[in-house]
Amino acid sequence: MNARTDTLADAPAPSEKDEPLPVTDPSAPPAPAVCADPVERGGPDHQQFVDWLRAVAPYIHAFRGKTFVIAFGGELVKANILNALVNDVALLHAMGMQIVLVHGSRPQVEEQLALRHVESQFTDGVRITDNAALECAKEAAGELRLDIEAAFSQGLPNTPMAGAQLSVISGNFVTARPLGIVDGVDYQHTGLVRKIDGESVRMSLSHGKIVLLSPLGFSPTGQAFNLSMEDVASATAIALKADKLVFITEVPGVQDAVGKLMPEMSLRTAIERLQNNHLPPDVAYYLEHLVKALKGGVPRAHLIPFHLDGSVLLELFLHDGVGTMISDTDLESLREATLDDVGGILQLIAPLEQDGTLVPRGRHLIERDIANFSVIEHDGVLFGCAAVYPYPREGMAEMACLTVSSEAQGTGDGERLLKRIERRARSLGLDRLFVLTTRTEHWFLKRGFVHANVDDLPEDKRKLYNWQRKSMVLMKKL
Repeated sequence: MNARTDTLADAPAPSEKDEPLPVTDPSAPPAPAVCADPVERGGPDHQQFVDWLRAVAPYIHAFRGKTFVIAFGGELVKANILNALVNDVALLHAMGMQIVLVHGSRPQVEEQLALRHVESQFTDGVRITDNAALECAKEAAGELRLDIEAAFSQGLPNTPMAGAQLSVISGNFVTARPLGIVDGVDYQHTGLVRKIDGESVRMSLSHGKIVLLSPLGFSPTGQAFNLSMEDVASATAIALKADKLVFITEVPGVQDAVGKLMPEMSLRTAIERLQNNHLPPDVAYYLEHLVKALKGGVPRAHLIPFHLDGSVLLELFLHDGVGTMISDTDLESLREATLDDVGGILQLIAPLEQDGTLVPRGRHLIERDIANFSVIEHDGVLFGCAAVYPYPREGMAEMACLTVSSEAQGTGDGERLLKRIERRARSLGLDRLFVLTTRTEHWFLKRGFVHANVDDLPEDKRKLYNWQRKSMVLMKKL
């Protein structure tokens, strides 16, 4: 368990009252419906919602104005999940994120070929696109594009986004070239992305549009080429310098050697996994394109399953997500705080100030003491903080404002913050660390702290001790 405490003391938790059920006459007419007072209606479900909203708020703040390229295969549409995805994308758009959608069409092309009694041709997993297959690819892409645009145009009825005005734009943003002849195989109309018109896409995004790209591209001479969704998406993310590339596929993510999902991995680890050749072919194919995007400057890439309702929201707004995230840097850092962290620290401690656990601190106090703070940052979001206040005359230091977000509870972040504060105190030549708390006594006792008295505190701290709160004094030799 991690600590969520303030060394200045904690206040008692509010008590809950059990009210008796009203006695009613069965023969009496039903009473008119009334709206319950919001406070009276508060309960576990309400608190769960409040906790959830507080947990996702830092992500919403961090993602506003960011560019996400979200790619999904035709398998998602075939599984009748398109409307659910559209609802989720509309929500992301409403929260201020710039969205580029890239769709695939492989199963739809297969259906078109089957209707024409044309056999599919593949080599090394790549379609050989002859004239018949190209016509099927055009027809499939056209139908899918219309279906997606229609889904965004119906006003999202029966959803929280009902009535939202969403504008989706498509265009000839993709310039392609032929794949050509590889190892003696002529791939004919199968192509690769030559260039993405990033400037036009960015302009559309800046005007509030959702940009939709199909797996088709055209050469400067007007020749059409059948492309892969993965190639279009990764090239688009690189051209836009997107903040995230997300693949929503039939696979759950990347698994380790024992079959356990890997929630995150570094770019170096992803490259090593590809070189080891121990991945299933479909996972390796997706991972190759995600790695390509990261090498091209995209900082984050995700591989998530489409069969899980709301997977894109869960991946973006949960600490561990539901798939695999690949990062070009270490995702978590434990570091000294800067003035840029003041807003994040205030968000972290706000719930504890509201319930009386922490003594309220204004922004000016956090800014004044920011050099005393250490923070844990994960993927650009603060998940924990703690401060150290030295008392050199007595050879002691106080640890204050040790806070870990509810979402990161149980991950060891509190332990890491404690050890960092201990190191900072020792580096100042101090040999004792103390805290004041009422709610997390046992957490500290398990980590080497012992009970002490108010008289054991430094003189300046004794003068500030709040006798009404009656915080316990815990101390540890370093």
